[in-house]
Amino acid sequence: SESVSNPTTPSVKEVIDFIDFVNASPSPFHAVDESRKRLTAAGFKELKERDNWSGQIERNGKYFFTRNTSTIVAFAIGGKYEPGNGVSIIGAHTDSPCLKVKPISKKGRAGYLQVGVETYGGGLWHTWFDRDLSIAGRVMLDIDGTYQNKLVRISRPILRVPTLAIHLDPEVSNGFSFNKETHLTPLIATAKKRLGGEDTDTQSGKHHPELLHTIAQELNVDASKIMDFELCLYDTQPPTIGGVNNEFIFSARLDNLMMSYTALTALINTTHCSPTSLEKDPNIRLVVLFDNEEVGSVSAHGAASSLLEYTIRRLVLTNVGGRKDVSKTVFEETIHKSFLISADMSHAVHPNYSEKHEENHKPHMHGGVVVKINANQRYATTAATIVILRQAAKKSNVPLQEYVVRADGRCGSTIGPVLSSNLGLRTIDVGNPQLSMHSIRETAGTDDVAHAIRLFESFFEHYPEIDANTIID
Repeated sequence: SESVSNPTTPSVKEVIDFIDFVNASPSPFHAVDESRKRLTAAGFKELKERDNWSGQIERNGKYFFTRNTSTIVAFAIGGKYEPGNGVSIIGAHTDSPCLKVKPISKKGRAGYLQVGVETYGGGLWHTWFDRDLSIAGRVMLDIDGTYQNKLVRISRPILRVPTLAIHLDPEVSNGFSFNKETHLTPLIATAKKRLGGEDTDTQSGKHHPELLHTIAQELNVDASKIMDFELCLYDTQPPTIGGVNNEFIFSARLDNLMMSYTALTALINTTHCSPTSLEKDPNIRLVVLFDNEEVGSVSAHGAASSLLEYTIRRLVLTNVGGRKDVSKTVFEETIHKSFLISADMSHAVHPNYSEKHEENHKPHMHGGVVVKINANQRYATTAATIVILRQAAKKSNVPLQEYVVRADGRCGSTIGPVLSSNLGLRTIDVGNPQLSMHSIRETAGTDDVAHAIRLFESFFEHYPEIDANTIID
């Protein structure tokens, strides 16, 4: 956090910790790895989906598992939990729009070596020009005949997408346009400086040796051991606190690492830092951070998969507490007592484009967590779920704001409607307000980190009580 200079915001420790989380998470694989480290440090035990969980989970226990190393599920069993009780769930996602290295990336033109990339998600791709880029992700290695998954991150800038000088395109000042296939291809080296010698690596026909050797050197293996990889580009400029009053966070991947971080931190705080609240809880507290939300969630590790359903089924049928008379409808009973907060960043009103917001729904930074509503069900929020969340917000003294897109505007979507419709689960969509969503460099408010953590802590600690006083069928 060397870029943070004399911050004075009330939630400074959590903001700096969040910045550390983002710095450690240049890819979804790294975000999950960082989450795993934090959960392990807080006493959570790692499970494997392929194993039988009977005898492994118990009341007051804390656990997590990963899928594809890019999605993670963490949960804690309340001390008063009985099969058929509810699950208090917060869902977010680990992925962000980025450029991904193509399966055959070897390109070159006009004396330059280039790396072919594919756009992932709906990024503001013009913001990726003239940035100091590098790569991060996972690599499949052949280690003595076994195939192993290793994370890799090249910390120094090795790639760049240069813009065309205004002298060669005078019309650029009237509107910057480009072709994503031909103009968004980054440089990695010049032909004159390329590595000498014969290519002997298994992947050298598909990728420049320069790229493969850089990855191999980082992993301390021979390049011939690289079988394949999934790599995304990222901006090497670290996040920082900005603004004259240290009120802004300038960073990549705020969407959606901020909500992933705040959800995870709330779970850790209410089970590790405050274990007595878990002992009194009749519910299961669960956080799930999915991959692939930015491209529709349709994957084995996305929100549209059976992951959450199967997880809840396993938990209710694992017979925590040793009861022998578990109902055959225990899963259905659990679903109707459960509640999901779908946590994904929201749009703060933009001072230069305030007309783009509906006049009565203009969220502000530092104004509280935003509740997202859409009549066409692009968000899963209902009046009933708003009432429940307001009670949790009131108990934690966290302000809430409401956001509705203009009738002539385009509304995004989240994991909320996907999970709500698949499971019949009561759901609300929320998120912290930010500017420049899907840019390589986004902006959010420092106070809102604490706002989300406090709201989610209150939800975990008070939802069973709130639900008991809410009559909606």
